[in-house]
Amino acid sequence: MGKGLPTIRLSLSLLLFGAPAFSQEEPRPKEFNTAFMESTFRIEGPNRKFGTAFLMGRPIPNSQSRSRIVLVTAAHVLEDIEGEIAILFLRKKSEKGGWERLPVTLKIRDGSRHLWVRHPDADVAAMYIRIPDGVIEGVFPEELFANEETLAKYEIHPGDELYSLGYPLGAEANLAGFPILRSGKIASYPLLPIKETKTFLLDFNVFPGNSGGPVYLASTNRAYGGAVHIGTTYLVMGLVSRERSVVQQTAILDEVRQRKFSLGLAEIVHASLIKETLQLLPPPAPLP
Repeated sequence: MGKGLPTIRLSLSLLLFGAPAFSQEEPRPKEFNTAFMESTFRIEGPNRKFGTAFLMGRPIPNSQSRSRIVLVTAAHVLEDIEGEIAILFLRKKSEKGGWERLPVTLKIRDGSRHLWVRHPDADVAAMYIRIPDGVIEGVFPEELFANEETLAKYEIHPGDELYSLGYPLGAEANLAGFPILRSGKIASYPLLPIKETKTFLLDFNVFPGNSGGPVYLASTNRAYGGAVHIGTTYLVMGLVSRERSVVQQTAILDEVRQRKFSLGLAEIVHASLIKETLQLLPPPAPLP
């Protein structure tokens, strides 16, 4: 493998097993795109508001094989859901070797009190959840989330192709409820400094339901630092926030009419701001 961090072998060796805690001495390596597919789910409220969420892990301090499961999505996805309960459409392998849907209720409010944390300046929310055994084999750690240093090191630039998982208009890839994979190129500049930019544009059409979906880089034999690095570099780049559009105003006599036009662009929140959101959660407690 090349010197790119993280490569597929490194990234999957970092997968942490989640709560309800379970452990495995030798985690079975899984192809990165497939692992992300299995960690991304549709979330929906009783008022038919829906979006995309993905699961990651925060390590438990006194355990090398367990972590707390964190649900990550766009903050407006949870804010738009009314009431205390949302439905998270999980999946589980069936005895026949396929996949079956596993909808679970997720309490997102206690009365009017939110049970998630929200980034103060970005469209990101995160909350600890518990999931049934067997839903996912591993979850992604914070080490895979790009920050300012990794964006500079790997020379991430306009024209780089990124991938995103989501549920456009609530559509699913199949009856099991897997997300739909889309791709697009980075369409804005500059990416840095993140504290000023906060978001960047990705060239793909966004629909209601895409919000909250993970965006990641999978770059093979990437050139950076004046050399080509053999292997595949994977980075979680952020999440889909919203569609970028423009509003045109037309004056007709004493009336002003407005029309909204889609630009076919997605606004992506930087992964660094997801990491900052995670820091607002209480740290995982050690095992007794």
